[in-house]
Amino acid sequence: MDLRAIQRPLKQRYRENGDEARITLHAGAGQNGVPVTCSVHLGDQALPSEAHPGVGGPGTAPCSGDMLLASLAACAQITCQMVATAMSLPVERISVSADGDLDLRGTLAIDRDVPVGFTEIRLSFDIDAPDATDDQIASLLEKTEQYCVVMQTLKHPPVIEFNRG
Repeated sequence: MDLRAIQRPLKQRYRENGDEARITLHAGAGQNGVPVTCSVHLGDQALPSEAHPGVGGPGTAPCSGDMLLASLAACAQITCQMVATAMSLPVERISVSADGDLDLRGTLAIDRDVPVGFTEIRLSFDIDAPDATDDQIASLLEKTEQYCVVMQTLKHPPVIEFNRG
């Protein structure tokens, strides 16, 4: 795949008209009949989601925290692959995993001093690039962090509006 050839006209179009580079992504969720499950809608696809078993969910589908970590891992994975391609860095394999720590006492309102949500997230990269130097791998990881949309969104949270529909 010639990633540069694919991106060249896009970059040119966005340079000429910055408004074309501004997009809005959409996801929705709808009730499934019980308070611990829902369907997440992404375009034409619907994915099940549930509350984590630690707060009363059935444990048969991913919880929203799983989905957040999956989004981070997927974004970092694709970003790393694309950056490696842009750097002409030959890699045989890249895999990314994300682990996050949270204390359910916050979510369950047991202890108001315990934060709700993740307190730490670890992102691990397994890169098999036998011909790459340590400096090239360091640069790859630095650029991946710089251009990973989900990672930058978590590091620099946007304003979130709550609207009643």
